[in-house]
Amino acid sequence: MIVRCTAKLRAFLGCQPQQQADPGCSERDWYANLLVIERRKCLLVTHAGTLFSVFVPDMRVAQLRPLGPFVVARIADQLRAEGLSERALGELDPSGVTIAGTAGGRSVLGCMNDLALTCRLAVQHTGGLAALELAGLHHVLQRHIYAARDHMPAIDLITSAPPSRP
Repeated sequence: MIVRCTAKLRAFLGCQPQQQADPGCSERDWYANLLVIERRKCLLVTHAGTLFSVFVPDMRVAQLRPLGPFVVARIADQLRAEGLSERALGELDPSGVTIAGTAGGRSVLGCMNDLALTCRLAVQHTGGLAALELAGLHHVLQRHIYAARDHMPAIDLITSAPPSRP
C-alpha cells in the first residue's frame, strides 16, 4: 500500500528523503495531507482511484508514527462505516505501507483541496472541531461528485467496481 504524503505532512512526520520510496503512481495509491484547522493538526487521506476520503481531526505526530497502522485503521473504520469490506479498495496491510511523494498526482491533489475546503467549512458551520459530527462529514465526503471521476461519488465508484484482488 502506497501512501503519497504531501511535503507538509512528510515534514511533520520527520521523514527523511532517503526513507521515501518513489514507485510509479497508481489508482490504488492513497494521498495524505496535513490540514491545520483551529490551530489543530488534522489528516485528510484520499484514495487516488475513487477519491474515497477519511478526515481525522485533532491528531498528534506520535499517533502517526508509524504511519501505516494509524492510516490503515482509519481507512478500515470508514469502509466498515459505509457497509463496505475492508478490502473494497485493495489490501490494507499496516506493515506494508510505503511513504512516497505526491509527484504525478495533480488531479487527486486538486480534488483533495476541494475536500479540505469541505472539511474546513463543516468545522466552521458546526461551531468548531469539538462540535463536529464526524460521521456526517464522512457521509458528505464519500458522496462528493467530481468531473475527474465521471461525475460519480466515491461510494458509487466503489460499489459499482468489480471486487478488488490482492
